[in-house]
Amino acid sequence: MTPEQLAAACKPLVLELGEAFARCPSTLRRARLLGISGWAFYITGRAGALGDVRAETVAAALGFIAPEAVTDGWDAAARTVPPLEVAAANLAECCRWGTARLGDGAESSRLAALLGRAVDAADGSGMPLFAAWRAMPVPDPSPGARAAVGMLLLREHFAGAYLLAVRAAGLTPLEAVLAGPEGEAGAAACGWAPPYPPVGPLVRRRLWAEAVTDRLASAAFRALDAAEGAELLGLLGAARLRARGG
Repeated sequence: MTPEQLAAACKPLVLELGEAFARCPSTLRRARLLGISGWAFYITGRAGALGDVRAETVAAALGFIAPEAVTDGWDAAARTVPPLEVAAANLAECCRWGTARLGDGAESSRLAALLGRAVDAADGSGMPLFAAWRAMPVPDPSPGARAAVGMLLLREHFAGAYLLAVRAAGLTPLEAVLAGPEGEAGAAACGWAPPYPPVGPLVRRRLWAEAVTDRLASAAFRALDAAEGAELLGLLGAARLRARGG
Protein backbone atom coordinates (compact mmCIF):
# COMPACT_ATOMS: atom_id res chain seq x y z
CA MET A 1 0.00 0.00 0.00
CA THR A 2 1.05 3.58 -0.63
CA PRO A 3 0.99 5.98 2.34
CA GLU A 4 -2.27 7.44 1.00
CA GLN A 5 -3.84 4.00 0.73
CA LEU A 6 -2.67 3.17 4.24
CA ALA A 7 -4.15 6.42 5.55
CA ALA A 8 -7.48 5.62 3.86
CA ALA A 9 -7.48 2.07 5.27
CA CYS A 10 -6.58 3.17 8.80
CA LYS A 11 -8.95 6.14 8.89
CA PRO A 12 -12.23 4.39 9.86
CA LEU A 13 -10.45 2.37 12.55
CA VAL A 14 -8.70 5.43 13.98
CA LEU A 15 -11.87 7.53 13.91
CA GLU A 16 -13.75 4.85 15.85
CA LEU A 17 -11.02 3.93 18.32
CA GLY A 18 -9.79 7.47 18.89
CA GLU A 19 -13.10 8.50 20.44
CA ALA A 20 -14.26 5.20 21.95
CA PHE A 21 -13.14 6.23 25.43
CA ALA A 22 -15.40 9.30 25.28
CA ARG A 23 -18.49 7.05 25.26
CA CYS A 24 -17.35 5.03 28.27
CA PRO A 25 -19.58 5.48 31.37
CA SER A 26 -16.48 6.16 33.49
CA THR A 27 -15.56 9.07 31.24
CA LEU A 28 -19.06 10.50 31.58
CA ARG A 29 -18.79 10.17 35.36
CA ARG A 30 -15.66 12.34 35.26
CA ALA A 31 -17.80 15.17 33.92
CA ARG A 32 -20.07 14.95 36.94
CA LEU A 33 -17.08 14.93 39.28
CA LEU A 34 -15.91 18.17 37.68
CA GLY A 35 -19.37 19.66 38.11
CA ILE A 36 -20.10 20.12 34.40
CA SER A 37 -22.46 18.54 31.89
CA GLY A 38 -21.49 15.78 29.51
CA TRP A 39 -21.68 18.22 26.58
CA ALA A 40 -19.47 20.77 28.32
CA PHE A 41 -17.00 17.98 29.11
CA TYR A 42 -16.98 16.81 25.48
CA ILE A 43 -16.38 20.28 24.02
CA THR A 44 -13.86 21.43 26.60
CA GLY A 45 -12.25 18.03 27.03
CA ARG A 46 -11.52 17.98 23.33
CA ALA A 47 -10.63 21.65 22.78
CA GLY A 48 -9.22 22.48 26.22
CA ALA A 49 -5.73 21.59 24.98
CA LEU A 50 -5.83 25.01 23.24
CA GLY A 51 -5.85 26.69 26.65
CA ASP A 52 -7.90 29.66 27.79
CA VAL A 53 -9.14 30.92 24.43
CA ARG A 54 -12.44 32.40 23.26
CA ALA A 55 -15.33 30.20 22.19
CA GLU A 56 -15.04 31.58 18.66
CA THR A 57 -11.52 30.18 18.44
CA VAL A 58 -12.73 26.80 19.68
CA ALA A 59 -15.54 26.74 17.11
CA ALA A 60 -13.06 27.49 14.33
CA ALA A 61 -10.74 24.69 15.48
CA LEU A 62 -13.50 22.09 15.87
CA GLY A 63 -15.14 23.15 12.63
CA PHE A 64 -17.99 20.69 12.28
CA ILE A 65 -19.91 21.62 15.44
CA ALA A 66 -22.27 24.58 15.28
CA PRO A 67 -20.69 27.69 16.86
CA GLU A 68 -23.67 28.22 19.17
CA ALA A 69 -23.40 24.67 20.49
CA VAL A 70 -19.66 25.10 21.00
CA THR A 71 -20.22 28.32 22.92
CA ASP A 72 -22.81 26.69 25.16
CA GLY A 73 -20.46 23.89 26.18
CA TRP A 74 -17.26 25.91 26.36
CA ASP A 75 -18.64 28.81 28.41
CA ALA A 76 -20.53 26.49 30.77
CA ALA A 77 -17.35 24.57 31.59
CA ALA A 78 -15.22 27.72 31.85
CA ARG A 79 -17.45 29.03 34.64
CA THR A 80 -16.49 26.02 36.76
CA VAL A 81 -13.07 24.66 35.77
CA PRO A 82 -10.12 25.85 33.61
CA PRO A 83 -10.08 24.39 30.08
CA LEU A 84 -6.64 22.80 30.46
CA GLU A 85 -7.82 20.98 33.56
CA VAL A 86 -10.75 19.50 31.64
CA ALA A 87 -8.40 18.49 28.81
CA ALA A 88 -6.08 16.81 31.32
CA ALA A 89 -9.04 14.93 32.82
CA ASN A 90 -10.09 13.86 29.34
CA LEU A 91 -6.58 12.60 28.61
CA ALA A 92 -6.50 10.70 31.90
CA GLU A 93 -9.76 9.00 30.95
CA CYS A 94 -8.31 8.08 27.56
CA CYS A 95 -5.32 6.46 29.32
CA ARG A 96 -7.59 4.63 31.77
CA TRP A 97 -9.71 3.28 28.93
CA GLY A 98 -6.61 2.20 26.99
CA THR A 99 -5.19 0.30 29.95
CA ALA A 100 -8.51 -1.39 30.68
CA ARG A 101 -9.49 -2.24 27.10
CA LEU A 102 -6.20 -2.72 25.28
CA GLY A 103 -4.06 -4.10 28.10
CA ASP A 104 -0.30 -3.99 28.43
CA GLY A 105 0.73 -6.97 26.30
CA ALA A 106 3.11 -7.17 23.38
CA GLU A 107 0.41 -6.21 20.82
CA SER A 108 -0.44 -2.99 22.66
CA SER A 109 3.23 -2.14 23.05
CA ARG A 110 3.84 -2.60 19.33
CA LEU A 111 0.69 -0.67 18.42
CA ALA A 112 1.77 2.20 20.67
CA ALA A 113 5.21 2.25 19.05
CA LEU A 114 3.89 2.35 15.48
CA LEU A 115 1.26 4.96 16.33
CA GLY A 116 3.88 7.06 18.07
CA ARG A 117 6.06 7.12 14.98
CA ALA A 118 3.12 8.13 12.81
CA VAL A 119 2.09 10.88 15.23
CA ASP A 120 5.63 12.24 15.40
CA ALA A 121 5.86 12.32 11.60
CA ALA A 122 2.49 14.01 11.08
CA ASP A 123 2.47 17.56 9.72
CA GLY A 124 0.48 19.78 12.07
CA SER A 125 0.37 22.81 9.76
CA GLY A 126 -3.11 24.35 9.84
CA MET A 127 -4.24 21.85 12.50
CA PRO A 128 -4.08 23.73 15.82
CA LEU A 129 -6.09 21.18 17.77
CA PHE A 130 -3.87 18.29 16.72
CA ALA A 131 -0.74 20.32 17.46
CA ALA A 132 -2.07 21.28 20.90
CA TRP A 133 -2.86 17.67 21.76
CA ARG A 134 0.51 16.43 20.53
CA ALA A 135 2.16 18.87 22.95
CA MET A 136 0.15 17.57 25.95
CA PRO A 137 2.20 15.36 28.31
CA VAL A 138 0.87 11.79 28.56
CA PRO A 139 0.32 10.93 32.25
CA ASP A 140 0.51 7.14 31.88
CA PRO A 141 3.48 5.44 30.16
CA SER A 142 1.89 1.98 30.00
CA PRO A 143 1.45 0.42 26.51
CA GLY A 144 -2.35 0.40 26.54
CA ALA A 145 -2.51 4.04 27.59
CA ARG A 146 0.04 5.12 25.00
CA ALA A 147 -1.80 3.22 22.27
CA ALA A 148 -5.10 4.88 23.21
CA VAL A 149 -3.50 8.33 23.21
CA GLY A 150 -1.86 7.61 19.87
CA MET A 151 -5.27 6.82 18.38
CA LEU A 152 -6.74 9.96 19.93
CA LEU A 153 -3.97 12.06 18.38
CA LEU A 154 -4.30 10.48 14.94
CA ARG A 155 -8.04 10.99 15.12
CA GLU A 156 -7.50 14.71 15.68
CA HIS A 157 -5.02 14.69 12.80
CA PHE A 158 -7.58 13.14 10.46
CA ALA A 159 -10.25 15.57 11.70
CA GLY A 160 -7.96 18.54 11.10
CA ALA A 161 -7.02 17.29 7.65
CA TYR A 162 -10.68 16.77 6.75
CA LEU A 163 -11.58 20.29 7.85
CA LEU A 164 -8.85 21.71 5.61
CA ALA A 165 -9.97 19.53 2.71
CA VAL A 166 -13.62 20.48 3.15
CA ARG A 167 -12.83 24.17 3.00
CA ALA A 168 -10.57 23.63 -0.05
CA ALA A 169 -13.49 21.85 -1.73
CA GLY A 170 -15.61 24.96 -1.32
CA LEU A 171 -17.87 23.35 1.26
CA THR A 172 -18.91 24.77 4.59
CA PRO A 173 -18.59 22.41 7.57
CA LEU A 174 -22.38 22.14 7.73
CA GLU A 175 -22.56 21.16 4.06
CA ALA A 176 -19.91 18.49 4.62
CA VAL A 177 -21.87 17.02 7.53
CA LEU A 178 -25.11 17.01 5.50
CA ALA A 179 -23.40 15.27 2.58
CA GLY A 180 -21.97 12.63 4.91
CA PRO A 181 -23.52 9.27 5.84
CA GLU A 182 -25.57 10.66 8.76
CA GLY A 183 -27.08 13.54 6.79
CA GLU A 184 -29.53 15.77 8.62
CA ALA A 185 -29.38 13.58 11.75
CA GLY A 186 -25.64 14.21 11.91
CA ALA A 187 -26.16 17.94 11.44
CA ALA A 188 -28.68 18.03 14.28
CA ALA A 189 -26.35 16.05 16.54
CA CYS A 190 -23.65 18.63 15.86
CA GLY A 191 -26.00 21.44 16.90
CA TRP A 192 -26.90 22.81 13.45
CA ALA A 193 -30.51 23.98 13.21
CA PRO A 194 -32.69 23.54 10.08
CA PRO A 195 -33.55 24.53 7.42
CA TYR A 196 -30.68 22.75 5.68
CA PRO A 197 -29.37 23.28 2.14
CA PRO A 198 -30.02 20.55 -0.49
CA VAL A 199 -27.54 17.68 -0.31
CA GLY A 200 -27.41 16.43 -3.90
CA PRO A 201 -24.87 18.90 -5.35
CA LEU A 202 -22.58 18.49 -2.32
CA VAL A 203 -21.82 14.77 -2.42
CA ARG A 204 -19.18 14.87 -5.17
CA ARG A 205 -17.32 17.66 -3.40
CA ARG A 206 -17.36 15.72 -0.13
CA LEU A 207 -15.90 12.65 -1.84
CA TRP A 208 -13.13 14.83 -3.26
CA ALA A 209 -12.50 16.20 0.23
CA GLU A 210 -12.22 12.64 1.59
CA ALA A 211 -9.51 11.87 -0.98
CA VAL A 212 -7.65 15.07 -0.13
CA THR A 213 -7.89 14.16 3.56
CA ASP A 214 -6.05 10.91 2.85
CA ARG A 215 -3.42 12.82 0.92
CA LEU A 216 -2.89 15.33 3.75
CA ALA A 217 -2.75 12.62 6.41
CA SER A 218 -0.41 10.40 4.39
CA ALA A 219 2.70 12.20 5.66
CA ALA A 220 2.19 10.56 9.03
CA PHE A 221 2.19 7.09 7.46
CA ARG A 222 5.30 7.67 5.39
CA ALA A 223 7.22 7.04 8.61
CA LEU A 224 6.33 3.33 8.25
CA ASP A 225 7.54 0.92 5.57
CA ALA A 226 5.11 -1.36 3.74
CA ALA A 227 5.42 -4.23 6.22
CA GLU A 228 4.98 -1.91 9.20
CA GLY A 229 1.95 -0.30 7.56
CA ALA A 230 0.29 -3.67 7.10
CA GLU A 231 1.19 -4.55 10.68
CA LEU A 232 -0.36 -1.33 11.97
CA LEU A 233 -3.57 -2.01 10.07
CA GLY A 234 -3.78 -5.49 11.57
CA LEU A 235 -3.09 -4.25 15.07
CA LEU A 236 -5.77 -1.57 14.76
CA GLY A 237 -8.26 -4.23 13.67
CA ALA A 238 -7.35 -6.37 16.66
CA ALA A 239 -7.64 -3.34 18.95
CA ARG A 240 -11.14 -2.69 17.64
CA LEU A 241 -12.15 -6.23 18.50
CA ARG A 242 -10.83 -5.82 22.04
CA ALA A 243 -12.46 -2.41 22.41
CA ARG A 244 -15.80 -3.88 21.36
CA GLY A 245 -15.40 -6.66 23.89
CA GLY A 246 -14.47 -9.35 21.34
